[in-house]
Amino acid sequence: MMKLDYELKLEQTQKLIITPELKMAITLLQYSSLELLDYIQEELLNNPVLEISDESEDERLEPEQEELAAGELPSNDEFPWEEYFRDVDLDLAMQSSGPNAFSELPPAIDNYADETESMAEDLLGQLRLLSLTPRQYSIAAYLVGNLDHNGYLRGDLDELAEALGVTVEELESVLKIVQGLEPKGIASRDLRECLLIQLQNLDQAPPLAEEIVKNFLPAAADGRYRYIASRLNCEEGEVRAAVDFIRTLNPKPGSIYGAGSEARYIIPDIIVEKVGDDYVVMNNDSGIPQLTISPFYRKLMQSGGKDEQLSTYIKGKLEKAYWLIRSIEQRRLTLYKVSQKIVEIQRSFLEHGIKRLKPLTLKEVARQVGVHESTVSRSTNNKYIQTPRGIFPLKFFFSNALPSDDGDDISSHSIKTVLRELIEAEDPNKPLSDQQLAQVLQARGVNISRRTVAKYREELQIPASYKRRRFQ
Repeated sequence: MMKLDYELKLEQTQKLIITPELKMAITLLQYSSLELLDYIQEELLNNPVLEISDESEDERLEPEQEELAAGELPSNDEFPWEEYFRDVDLDLAMQSSGPNAFSELPPAIDNYADETESMAEDLLGQLRLLSLTPRQYSIAAYLVGNLDHNGYLRGDLDELAEALGVTVEELESVLKIVQGLEPKGIASRDLRECLLIQLQNLDQAPPLAEEIVKNFLPAAADGRYRYIASRLNCEEGEVRAAVDFIRTLNPKPGSIYGAGSEARYIIPDIIVEKVGDDYVVMNNDSGIPQLTISPFYRKLMQSGGKDEQLSTYIKGKLEKAYWLIRSIEQRRLTLYKVSQKIVEIQRSFLEHGIKRLKPLTLKEVARQVGVHESTVSRSTNNKYIQTPRGIFPLKFFFSNALPSDDGDDISSHSIKTVLRELIEAEDPNKPLSDQQLAQVLQARGVNISRRTVAKYREELQIPASYKRRRFQ
Protein backbone atom coordinates (compact mmCIF):
# COMPACT_ATOMS: atom_id res chain seq x y z
CA MET A 1 0.00 0.00 0.00
CA MET A 2 1.29 3.46 -0.95
CA LYS A 3 1.81 5.85 1.91
CA LEU A 4 0.51 9.39 1.47
CA ASP A 5 2.09 12.24 3.39
CA TYR A 6 3.08 15.91 3.01
CA GLU A 7 6.58 17.15 2.28
CA LEU A 8 8.29 20.35 1.11
CA LYS A 9 10.43 20.53 -2.02
CA LEU A 10 12.51 23.35 -3.48
CA GLU A 11 12.62 23.53 -7.27
CA GLN A 12 14.37 26.06 -9.48
CA THR A 13 12.73 26.71 -12.84
CA GLN A 14 12.97 29.36 -15.55
CA LYS A 15 9.85 31.07 -16.79
CA LEU A 16 9.26 33.79 -19.33
CA ILE A 17 6.89 36.28 -17.75
CA ILE A 18 5.50 39.04 -19.93
CA THR A 19 5.01 42.04 -17.71
CA PRO A 20 2.58 44.82 -18.66
CA GLU A 21 5.57 47.04 -19.43
CA LEU A 22 7.12 44.46 -21.78
CA LYS A 23 3.75 43.89 -23.42
CA MET A 24 3.42 47.63 -24.03
CA ALA A 25 6.90 47.82 -25.59
CA ILE A 26 6.14 44.88 -27.91
CA THR A 27 2.80 46.38 -28.92
CA LEU A 28 4.22 49.84 -29.68
CA LEU A 29 7.08 48.36 -31.71
CA GLN A 30 4.74 46.82 -34.26
CA TYR A 31 2.61 49.96 -34.58
CA SER A 32 2.99 52.22 -37.59
CA SER A 33 3.24 55.99 -37.09
CA LEU A 34 -0.51 56.51 -37.50
CA GLU A 35 -1.34 53.64 -35.14
CA LEU A 36 1.15 54.96 -32.60
CA LEU A 37 -0.39 58.43 -32.83
CA ASP A 38 -3.87 57.00 -32.19
CA TYR A 39 -2.53 55.09 -29.18
CA ILE A 40 -0.86 58.19 -27.76
CA GLN A 41 -4.02 60.24 -28.16
CA GLU A 42 -5.99 57.57 -26.32
CA GLU A 43 -3.44 57.52 -23.50
CA LEU A 44 -3.60 61.30 -23.25
CA LEU A 45 -7.32 60.98 -22.63
CA ASN A 46 -7.02 58.15 -20.11
CA ASN A 47 -3.89 59.20 -18.21
CA PRO A 48 -4.15 62.68 -16.61
CA VAL A 49 -0.42 62.92 -15.80
CA LEU A 50 0.56 62.84 -19.50
CA GLU A 51 0.90 66.05 -21.51
CA ILE A 52 2.34 67.09 -24.85
CA SER A 53 5.54 69.10 -24.69
CA ASP A 54 6.18 72.03 -27.03
CA GLU A 55 9.95 71.58 -26.97
CA SER A 56 11.61 71.76 -30.36
CA GLU A 57 12.83 68.59 -32.02
CA ASP A 58 16.40 69.91 -32.09
CA GLU A 59 16.69 69.95 -28.29
CA ARG A 60 18.39 67.04 -26.63
CA LEU A 61 16.56 64.46 -24.58
CA GLU A 62 16.23 65.02 -20.88
CA PRO A 63 18.90 63.28 -18.76
CA GLU A 64 16.44 60.68 -17.51
CA GLN A 65 15.38 59.88 -21.10
CA GLU A 66 19.01 59.45 -22.15
CA GLU A 67 19.37 56.90 -19.38
CA LEU A 68 16.24 55.16 -20.62
CA ALA A 69 17.63 55.04 -24.15
CA ALA A 70 20.79 53.43 -22.80
CA GLY A 71 18.64 50.69 -21.30
CA GLU A 72 19.08 51.61 -17.60
CA LEU A 73 15.75 50.77 -16.04
CA PRO A 74 15.07 51.72 -12.39
CA SER A 75 13.12 49.36 -10.23
CA ASN A 76 9.38 49.93 -10.00
CA ASP A 77 9.43 49.56 -6.25
CA GLU A 78 12.11 52.19 -5.65
CA PHE A 79 11.68 54.52 -8.60
CA PRO A 80 13.38 57.89 -7.85
CA TRP A 81 10.46 60.16 -8.61
CA GLU A 82 11.95 63.12 -6.75
CA GLU A 83 15.18 62.87 -8.73
CA TYR A 84 13.18 62.48 -11.93
CA PHE A 85 11.24 65.67 -11.31
CA ARG A 86 14.22 67.63 -10.01
CA ASP A 87 15.95 67.43 -13.40
CA VAL A 88 13.09 69.22 -15.13
CA ASP A 89 12.57 72.93 -14.77
CA LEU A 90 9.06 73.40 -13.42
CA ASP A 91 8.61 76.90 -14.78
CA LEU A 92 9.70 75.87 -18.27
CA ALA A 93 7.34 72.93 -18.22
CA MET A 94 4.48 75.19 -17.13
CA GLN A 95 5.15 77.50 -20.07
CA SER A 96 5.63 74.74 -22.63
CA SER A 97 2.39 72.93 -21.81
CA GLY A 98 -0.88 74.49 -22.71
CA PRO A 99 -3.74 74.58 -25.17
CA ASN A 100 -1.42 75.38 -28.07
CA ALA A 101 -0.13 71.82 -27.91
CA PHE A 102 -3.38 70.65 -29.47
CA SER A 103 -3.56 73.31 -32.18
CA GLU A 104 -4.43 71.88 -35.56
CA LEU A 105 -3.01 72.83 -38.93
CA PRO A 106 -5.43 74.11 -41.56
CA PRO A 107 -6.85 71.30 -43.71
CA ALA A 108 -4.99 70.43 -46.89
CA ILE A 109 -6.17 71.90 -50.18
CA ASP A 110 -7.06 68.38 -51.34
CA ASN A 111 -9.99 68.45 -48.92
CA TYR A 112 -11.49 71.33 -50.87
CA ALA A 113 -11.50 69.42 -54.16
CA ASP A 114 -14.77 68.81 -55.92
CA GLU A 115 -16.58 66.03 -54.12
CA THR A 116 -17.93 63.05 -56.05
CA GLU A 117 -21.09 61.18 -55.14
CA SER A 118 -20.70 57.64 -53.96
CA MET A 119 -22.22 54.76 -55.89
CA ALA A 120 -25.11 54.36 -53.44
CA GLU A 121 -25.90 58.09 -53.45
CA ASP A 122 -25.91 58.24 -57.25
CA LEU A 123 -28.14 55.17 -57.65
CA LEU A 124 -30.59 56.30 -54.98
CA GLY A 125 -30.77 59.69 -56.70
CA GLN A 126 -31.69 58.00 -59.96
CA LEU A 127 -34.33 55.88 -58.23
CA ARG A 128 -36.01 59.02 -56.85
CA LEU A 129 -36.54 60.24 -60.40
CA LEU A 130 -38.51 57.12 -61.32
CA SER A 131 -42.20 56.56 -60.71
CA LEU A 132 -41.87 53.91 -58.04
CA THR A 133 -44.20 52.94 -55.24
CA PRO A 134 -42.83 53.27 -51.70
CA ARG A 135 -42.57 49.47 -51.53
CA GLN A 136 -40.61 49.27 -54.78
CA TYR A 137 -38.28 52.05 -53.68
CA SER A 138 -37.60 50.33 -50.36
CA ILE A 139 -36.75 47.06 -52.12
CA ALA A 140 -34.54 48.87 -54.66
CA ALA A 141 -32.72 50.75 -51.90
CA TYR A 142 -32.11 47.45 -50.10
CA LEU A 143 -30.61 45.97 -53.29
CA VAL A 144 -28.38 49.03 -53.74
CA GLY A 145 -27.12 48.54 -50.20
CA ASN A 146 -26.03 45.00 -51.10
CA LEU A 147 -23.79 46.03 -54.01
CA ASP A 148 -20.04 45.59 -53.64
CA HIS A 149 -17.47 48.20 -54.71
CA ASN A 150 -17.47 46.74 -58.27
CA GLY A 151 -21.24 47.19 -58.59
CA TYR A 152 -22.18 43.50 -58.34
CA LEU A 153 -25.11 42.24 -56.27
CA ARG A 154 -23.91 40.04 -53.44
CA GLY A 155 -26.24 37.49 -51.91
CA ASP A 156 -28.67 34.85 -53.14
CA LEU A 157 -32.05 36.15 -54.28
CA ASP A 158 -33.87 33.64 -52.13
CA GLU A 159 -32.02 34.84 -49.01
CA LEU A 160 -32.52 38.50 -49.90
CA ALA A 161 -36.24 37.94 -50.53
CA GLU A 162 -36.61 36.14 -47.20
CA ALA A 163 -34.79 38.96 -45.40
CA LEU A 164 -37.14 41.53 -46.95
CA GLY A 165 -40.27 39.46 -46.54
CA VAL A 166 -41.15 39.59 -50.25
CA THR A 167 -41.44 36.99 -52.99
CA VAL A 168 -38.56 36.15 -55.29
CA GLU A 169 -40.63 37.23 -58.30
CA GLU A 170 -41.23 40.68 -56.80
CA LEU A 171 -37.55 41.00 -55.95
CA GLU A 172 -36.52 40.06 -59.50
CA SER A 173 -38.88 42.65 -61.00
CA VAL A 174 -37.35 45.40 -58.85
CA LEU A 175 -33.86 44.11 -59.67
CA LYS A 176 -34.60 44.68 -63.36
CA ILE A 177 -35.41 48.29 -62.52
CA VAL A 178 -32.11 48.74 -60.68
CA GLN A 179 -30.22 47.10 -63.54
CA GLY A 180 -31.72 49.70 -65.88
CA LEU A 181 -29.90 52.51 -64.06
CA GLU A 182 -26.59 54.04 -65.10
CA PRO A 183 -23.92 52.84 -65.47
CA LYS A 184 -25.15 49.90 -67.50
CA GLY A 185 -24.32 46.56 -65.93
CA ILE A 186 -24.85 47.75 -62.38
CA ALA A 187 -26.47 45.29 -59.93
CA SER A 188 -25.46 42.28 -62.02
CA ARG A 189 -25.01 38.94 -60.30
CA ASP A 190 -22.03 37.77 -62.36
CA LEU A 191 -19.76 38.85 -65.21
CA ARG A 192 -21.88 37.20 -67.89
CA GLU A 193 -25.01 39.08 -66.85
CA CYS A 194 -23.03 42.34 -66.61
CA LEU A 195 -21.73 42.05 -70.17
CA LEU A 196 -25.10 40.97 -71.57
CA ILE A 197 -26.86 44.01 -70.07
CA GLN A 198 -24.30 46.31 -71.67
CA LEU A 199 -24.57 44.54 -75.06
CA GLN A 200 -28.37 44.77 -75.02
CA ASN A 201 -28.12 48.55 -74.60
CA LEU A 202 -25.75 49.02 -77.56
CA ASP A 203 -26.99 49.38 -81.11
CA GLN A 204 -23.74 48.58 -82.96
CA ALA A 205 -22.72 45.41 -81.16
CA PRO A 206 -21.45 42.57 -83.42
CA PRO A 207 -24.07 39.85 -83.91
CA LEU A 208 -21.81 37.17 -82.45
CA ALA A 209 -20.94 39.09 -79.28
CA GLU A 210 -24.07 38.13 -77.31
CA GLU A 211 -23.78 34.46 -78.27
CA ILE A 212 -20.10 34.38 -77.26
CA VAL A 213 -20.85 35.96 -73.88
CA LYS A 214 -23.67 33.51 -73.20
CA ASN A 215 -21.91 30.27 -74.13
CA PHE A 216 -18.20 30.79 -74.86
CA LEU A 217 -16.93 33.42 -72.40
CA PRO A 218 -14.15 31.24 -70.82
CA ALA A 219 -12.97 30.14 -74.28
CA ALA A 220 -12.88 33.77 -75.43
CA ALA A 221 -10.80 34.73 -72.38
CA ASP A 222 -8.30 31.98 -73.31
CA GLY A 223 -8.09 33.15 -76.92
CA ARG A 224 -9.56 29.94 -78.36
CA TYR A 225 -10.99 31.67 -81.42
CA ARG A 226 -10.75 28.67 -83.72
CA TYR A 227 -12.75 26.53 -81.32
CA ILE A 228 -15.49 29.19 -81.02
CA ALA A 229 -15.61 29.63 -84.82
CA SER A 230 -16.05 25.89 -85.35
CA ARG A 231 -18.93 25.82 -82.86
CA LEU A 232 -20.68 28.84 -84.35
CA ASN A 233 -19.96 27.91 -88.01
CA CYS A 234 -18.36 31.26 -88.80
CA GLU A 235 -15.00 32.74 -89.72
CA GLU A 236 -12.28 33.08 -87.13
CA GLY A 237 -11.93 36.77 -87.98
CA GLU A 238 -15.57 37.38 -87.04
CA VAL A 239 -15.01 35.77 -83.66
CA ARG A 240 -11.88 37.84 -83.09
CA ALA A 241 -13.73 41.06 -83.96
CA ALA A 242 -16.59 40.18 -81.59
CA VAL A 243 -14.18 39.37 -78.75
CA ASP A 244 -12.30 42.63 -79.32
CA PHE A 245 -15.61 44.48 -78.99
CA ILE A 246 -16.47 42.60 -75.79
CA ARG A 247 -13.15 43.73 -74.32
CA THR A 248 -14.27 47.35 -74.69
CA LEU A 249 -17.10 46.77 -72.20
CA ASN A 250 -16.70 47.56 -68.49
CA PRO A 251 -16.53 44.37 -66.38
CA LYS A 252 -16.65 46.44 -63.17
CA PRO A 253 -19.32 49.13 -63.58
CA GLY A 254 -18.98 50.26 -59.98
CA SER A 255 -15.31 51.16 -60.47
CA ILE A 256 -16.23 54.46 -62.14
CA TYR A 257 -17.08 55.88 -58.71
CA GLY A 258 -13.57 55.31 -57.41
CA ALA A 259 -12.77 55.26 -53.71
CA GLY A 260 -14.35 58.60 -52.84
CA SER A 261 -12.94 62.13 -52.70
CA GLU A 262 -10.84 61.69 -49.57
CA ALA A 263 -7.14 61.97 -50.29
CA ARG A 264 -5.09 59.19 -48.72
CA TYR A 265 -1.36 59.36 -48.12
CA ILE A 266 1.43 57.10 -46.97
CA ILE A 267 3.41 58.58 -44.10
CA PRO A 268 6.91 57.06 -44.05
CA ASP A 269 8.27 55.99 -40.69
CA ILE A 270 11.89 56.28 -41.87
CA ILE A 271 13.45 58.86 -44.21
CA VAL A 272 16.69 58.17 -46.07
CA GLU A 273 18.59 61.03 -47.71
CA LYS A 274 21.84 61.01 -49.61
CA VAL A 275 24.41 63.42 -48.20
CA GLY A 276 27.58 63.35 -50.25
CA ASP A 277 28.50 59.70 -50.70
CA ASP A 278 26.63 58.51 -47.61
CA TYR A 279 22.99 57.69 -46.94
CA VAL A 280 21.61 59.24 -43.76
CA VAL A 281 18.79 57.43 -41.94
CA MET A 282 16.33 59.50 -39.89
CA ASN A 283 13.21 58.67 -37.91
CA ASN A 284 10.17 60.55 -39.13
CA ASP A 285 8.93 61.80 -35.77
CA SER A 286 7.24 64.91 -37.14
CA GLY A 287 3.76 63.54 -36.47
CA ILE A 288 4.54 61.95 -33.10
CA PRO A 289 4.08 64.32 -30.15
CA GLN A 290 6.75 64.49 -27.44
CA LEU A 291 5.24 63.44 -24.14
CA THR A 292 6.06 64.81 -20.71
CA ILE A 293 4.69 64.63 -17.17
CA SER A 294 2.10 67.18 -16.10
CA PRO A 295 3.66 69.90 -13.87
CA PHE A 296 0.61 69.81 -11.60
CA TYR A 297 0.95 66.10 -10.81
CA ARG A 298 4.73 66.48 -10.63
CA LYS A 299 4.32 69.12 -7.93
CA LEU A 300 1.62 67.08 -6.21
CA MET A 301 3.90 64.02 -6.08
CA GLN A 302 6.81 66.08 -4.74
CA SER A 303 4.76 67.59 -1.94
CA GLY A 304 3.49 64.15 -0.88
CA GLY A 305 -0.23 64.16 -0.25
CA LYS A 306 -1.82 62.80 2.94
CA ASP A 307 -4.45 60.83 1.06
CA GLU A 308 -2.88 57.37 0.65
CA GLN A 309 -5.47 56.24 -1.89
CA LEU A 310 -4.87 59.32 -4.03
CA SER A 311 -1.10 58.89 -3.80
CA THR A 312 -1.37 55.26 -4.91
CA TYR A 313 -3.54 56.27 -7.87
CA ILE A 314 -1.15 59.02 -8.98
CA LYS A 315 1.87 56.77 -8.56
CA GLY A 316 0.22 54.11 -10.75
CA LYS A 317 -0.51 56.65 -13.47
CA LEU A 318 3.02 58.05 -13.22
CA GLU A 319 4.55 54.61 -13.63
CA LYS A 320 2.40 53.90 -16.68
CA ALA A 321 3.30 57.28 -18.18
CA TYR A 322 6.98 56.62 -17.50
CA TRP A 323 6.83 53.25 -19.23
CA LEU A 324 4.97 54.74 -22.19
CA ILE A 325 7.65 57.41 -22.68
CA ARG A 326 10.38 54.79 -22.37
CA SER A 327 8.62 52.37 -24.77
CA ILE A 328 8.22 55.09 -27.41
CA GLU A 329 11.91 55.94 -27.17
CA GLN A 330 12.88 52.28 -27.30
CA ARG A 331 10.68 51.82 -30.38
CA ARG A 332 12.37 54.77 -32.07
CA LEU A 333 15.87 53.45 -31.37
CA THR A 334 15.05 49.89 -32.46
CA LEU A 335 13.41 51.07 -35.67
CA TYR A 336 16.41 53.28 -36.39
CA LYS A 337 18.94 50.49 -35.86
CA VAL A 338 17.01 48.01 -38.03
CA SER A 339 16.46 50.56 -40.82
CA GLN A 340 20.08 51.67 -40.74
CA LYS A 341 21.25 48.07 -41.15
CA ILE A 342 18.81 47.51 -44.04
CA VAL A 343 20.08 50.64 -45.82
CA GLU A 344 23.65 49.54 -45.24
CA ILE A 345 23.00 46.11 -46.76
CA GLN A 346 20.86 47.40 -49.65
CA ARG A 347 23.15 50.27 -50.64
CA SER A 348 23.56 48.79 -54.14
CA PHE A 349 19.78 49.05 -54.60
CA LEU A 350 19.82 52.73 -53.65
CA GLU A 351 22.68 53.34 -56.09
CA HIS A 352 21.62 51.26 -59.12
CA GLY A 353 17.95 50.27 -58.77
CA ILE A 354 15.87 47.19 -58.16
CA LYS A 355 18.03 44.90 -60.31
CA ARG A 356 20.75 45.24 -57.69
CA LEU A 357 18.49 44.44 -54.75
CA LYS A 358 20.20 41.85 -52.55
CA PRO A 359 18.41 38.87 -51.03
CA LEU A 360 17.86 39.41 -47.34
CA THR A 361 16.23 37.59 -44.43
CA LEU A 362 14.95 38.73 -41.06
CA LYS A 363 17.38 36.39 -39.36
CA GLU A 364 20.38 38.02 -41.05
CA VAL A 365 19.35 41.53 -39.97
CA ALA A 366 18.54 40.32 -36.45
CA ARG A 367 21.99 38.75 -36.13
CA GLN A 368 23.79 41.90 -37.25
CA VAL A 369 21.70 44.26 -35.12
CA GLY A 370 21.87 41.99 -32.09
CA VAL A 371 18.16 41.46 -31.50
CA HIS A 372 15.71 38.60 -31.90
CA GLU A 373 14.23 37.79 -35.30
CA SER A 374 10.71 38.55 -34.04
CA THR A 375 11.88 42.05 -33.05
CA VAL A 376 12.97 42.74 -36.63
CA SER A 377 9.65 41.39 -37.90
CA ARG A 378 7.70 43.73 -35.60
CA SER A 379 9.95 46.66 -36.49
CA THR A 380 9.27 46.27 -40.22
CA ASN A 381 5.58 45.41 -39.98
CA ASN A 382 3.24 47.98 -41.60
CA LYS A 383 6.03 50.56 -41.86
CA TYR A 384 7.34 52.49 -44.86
CA ILE A 385 10.69 53.99 -45.74
CA GLN A 386 11.23 57.02 -47.97
CA THR A 387 14.35 56.70 -50.13
CA PRO A 388 15.76 58.65 -53.08
CA ARG A 389 14.22 55.92 -55.25
CA GLY A 390 10.74 56.23 -53.79
CA ILE A 391 8.68 55.02 -50.86
CA PHE A 392 8.75 51.30 -50.11
CA PRO A 393 7.43 49.03 -47.35
CA LEU A 394 10.26 47.88 -45.13
CA LYS A 395 9.22 44.30 -45.91
CA PHE A 396 10.08 44.99 -49.56
CA PHE A 397 13.79 44.70 -48.81
CA PHE A 398 13.43 41.10 -47.61
CA SER A 399 13.32 38.50 -50.37
CA ASN A 400 14.42 34.97 -51.18
CA ALA A 401 17.74 34.23 -52.85
CA LEU A 402 18.37 32.48 -56.16
CA PRO A 403 21.87 31.22 -57.05
CA SER A 404 23.74 32.51 -60.10
CA ASP A 405 26.72 31.31 -62.08
CA ASP A 406 29.02 34.04 -60.73
CA GLY A 407 28.46 32.87 -57.15
CA ASP A 408 26.38 35.88 -56.01
CA ASP A 409 22.79 35.27 -54.94
CA ILE A 410 20.06 37.21 -56.72
CA SER A 411 16.93 38.62 -55.09
CA SER A 412 13.55 37.31 -56.21
CA HIS A 413 12.41 40.92 -56.66
CA SER A 414 15.20 41.44 -59.18
CA ILE A 415 14.18 38.29 -61.07
CA LYS A 416 10.57 39.48 -61.21
CA THR A 417 11.69 42.81 -62.65
CA VAL A 418 13.72 41.11 -65.38
CA LEU A 419 10.83 38.71 -66.03
CA ARG A 420 8.41 41.59 -66.53
CA GLU A 421 10.83 43.33 -68.92
CA LEU A 422 11.21 40.16 -70.99
CA ILE A 423 7.44 39.74 -71.31
CA GLU A 424 6.90 43.40 -72.20
CA ALA A 425 9.53 43.17 -74.95
CA GLU A 426 8.27 39.89 -76.44
CA ASP A 427 6.59 39.50 -79.82
CA PRO A 428 2.81 39.60 -79.17
CA ASN A 429 2.31 37.11 -82.01
CA LYS A 430 4.79 34.67 -80.44
CA PRO A 431 4.81 35.18 -76.66
CA LEU A 432 7.46 33.41 -74.62
CA SER A 433 6.42 30.32 -72.69
CA ASP A 434 7.53 29.69 -69.12
CA GLN A 435 10.14 27.23 -70.35
CA GLN A 436 11.53 29.76 -72.83
CA LEU A 437 11.64 32.46 -70.13
CA ALA A 438 13.53 30.06 -67.86
CA GLN A 439 16.03 29.36 -70.64
CA VAL A 440 16.60 33.09 -71.23
CA LEU A 441 17.24 33.66 -67.53
CA GLN A 442 19.53 30.64 -67.37
CA ALA A 443 21.49 32.05 -70.30
CA ARG A 444 21.99 35.20 -68.20
CA GLY A 445 23.45 33.14 -65.38
CA VAL A 446 20.36 32.72 -63.21
CA ASN A 447 19.69 29.16 -62.04
CA ILE A 448 15.91 29.05 -62.18
CA SER A 449 13.37 26.38 -63.08
CA ARG A 450 10.28 26.62 -65.23
CA ARG A 451 8.08 26.07 -62.18
CA THR A 452 9.67 29.04 -60.39
CA VAL A 453 9.16 31.22 -63.48
CA ALA A 454 5.48 30.26 -63.54
CA LYS A 455 5.19 31.09 -59.84
CA TYR A 456 6.76 34.54 -60.25
CA ARG A 457 4.65 35.22 -63.35
CA GLU A 458 1.46 34.47 -61.42
CA GLU A 459 2.61 36.70 -58.54
CA LEU A 460 3.06 39.49 -61.11
CA GLN A 461 -0.50 38.75 -62.35
CA ILE A 462 0.75 38.10 -65.87
CA PRO A 463 -1.34 35.55 -67.84
CA ALA A 464 0.11 32.50 -69.52
CA SER A 465 1.63 32.70 -73.00
CA TYR A 466 -1.46 31.42 -74.82
CA LYS A 467 -3.53 34.15 -73.16
CA ARG A 468 -1.00 36.84 -74.09
CA ARG A 469 -1.02 35.94 -77.78
CA ARG A 470 -2.35 38.68 -80.05
CA PHE A 471 -3.18 38.03 -83.69
CA GLN A 472 -2.53 40.62 -86.36
